[in-house]
Formats: sequence, C-alpha cells, structure tokens
Amino acid sequence: MPYINVRGVEHYYEWVKKPSGSLVKPVMVFMHGWAGSARYWQNTANALSEQFDCLLYDMRGFGRSGGKPTIAEASEAVAESESPQEESQAIRELTYELEEYADDLAALLDGLHLQRVYINAHSMGASVATLFFNRYPQRVERGILTCSGVFEYDEKSFSAFHKFGGYVVKFRPKWLSKIPFVDRMFMARFLHSSIPHSERQAFLEDFLEADYDAALGTIFTSVSKAQSEVMPQEFAKLTVPTLLVAGEYDKIIPAEMGRQAAALSDKVKFVMIPNTAHFPMLEDAPTYLRLVEEFLQINTSQAQGS
Repeated sequence: MPYINVRGVEHYYEWVKKPSGSLVKPVMVFMHGWAGSARYWQNTANALSEQFDCLLYDMRGFGRSGGKPTIAEASEAVAESESPQEESQAIRELTYELEEYADDLAALLDGLHLQRVYINAHSMGASVATLFFNRYPQRVERGILTCSGVFEYDEKSFSAFHKFGGYVVKFRPKWLSKIPFVDRMFMARFLHSSIPHSERQAFLEDFLEADYDAALGTIFTSVSKAQSEVMPQEFAKLTVPTLLVAGEYDKIIPAEMGRQAAALSDKVKFVMIPNTAHFPMLEDAPTYLRLVEEFLQINTSQAQGS
C-alpha cells in the first residue's frame, strides 16, 4: 500500500485512474469525514475516473494513516529533510485544529507534485476543504462540499455533545465489528436510505480503528464556539466555485445548515438530494453523480467562454 510522509506522519493514499492514452486528465482529491477513511469514496471515484485522475487519502489519525508523529518518526523526518522549513514542520507538535488538516493537504499535494486540483470533501473533511479553499485558492480549480454547513454556538448542547463524544471515542472495543447487525445499528443515525452491508461495515471498522487522540481532538475542534464563528466567515470569503450537496434527512449536519452556508457566498451553489441523510453519495449515487457532473460541466463551459 502506498504511503507518503506528510509533516512527520505516514499518510495512506491511492490513485483511482483509467487509461487515457496521451490525454492528461485533471486531478480530483477526495476527503473523508470524522472517523472515516477514503474507503467510502471508492465508488464515487470509480464513477468519475473517466474524467479525472482521482486521489484518495486518509487524513491524519484516521483510516490507515498515522496519528501524531512519535519522537522517532519526527527525528527521521528531520534527518531526511532538505530545508529548514521542512525540519521545523517535522519537529513541531501538530494539533487537531482543522486549519492544521488544511495544511496537511497542502503538504500532501507538494509531496505528490500536484499544483492545481479539484476537491470533493465530506462532513468534517468539507470543513477542512473550505479552509483550504481560502488558504490556498490558487491550488483549487473547483470544489464540492458534501454535507457541510454553518451552525450557531450553544454552550449547553455543545458541552453535552463533547461529553457524549468522549464516551463514544473511549469505549470502542474492536470486537463490536464481529457482532451481526451492529453495523446496521451504528449507521442508523447517518442514513435515511439503505446502503450495502460492506459499506456500513467499512465505516464501522474505520470508526473502531481511528486514533484516539485524533478522534477526540477533532470532536472538540470541529464542533466548537471557535468554529461556529470561523466557518460563516470562511464561506463568506470563498472565491473558489463550489457545489454544496446536502441530504434531506441529515441529522448530523442538517440541510438547513448547508443552505445557510451557501447563502453567504455567490460562489456556492446549494443542492439537496431527497431521501438521503449524511451519505448522499452512497444512498443515491446516480443523483449525486448527476449533480456533480452538471456542476463541473456548467463551470467548465463558463471558464472556456470567458
């Protein structure tokens, strides 16, 4: 399996490509959500691989990627670095702020010698992508945010969420994945329409394997008073043409939060897919792909016309 060192941490990545002869296709990068991995993007990437070379990767602390670098890994990264800047990045302590994950993506693109890409991101990954769009707009052609939005801070509900999230992250026995129908119960809150057992099982396994510090740390940084203040500002200043896709019955990030986010910028087009929840790309793949393809075609023709 291919790995690349990103800021002192081994990151898993893979390419989904189809032969194109001499044609050089644009690259689309896929970003997963909290406690997930690139695995649930496989079918979407396969469907779009006629038009794009698709890059899937697991974010730091999730899937097959490592968490914080150990002292030994940081020392090795320093030894292999070629510049003071790389050295300082390797030895400094990484945090679980979403801005740090945006910088991880920039470093990943540098490591793979990719300059300008399309990005398709989901849930927490979509928040990271929004930050990336504004920090590195010259590196993004167009963006697709699936199940993203803005929310208002409520101290009581946020505290309860963090407390519950802490219990969920702490008590994750690996044997849960072996019990029949647990995947169905675990995914019930995330879905409105059914998806194959293999996809439910994969997400459950990713959740159980997620690095403890990363899983807990990103709960506190992604659902916080700071993010409730930052994300509306980030959406308002977007310059990257963006499609925001919501699931009609999403309980994790309700569609109305996505609608409010899209209303903050004329660069964002909002669409809602009926009878889906937090995984519309899996629950109704044909509709999801049609909307994505329409969005990319519309913007491509506009760019060519201008």
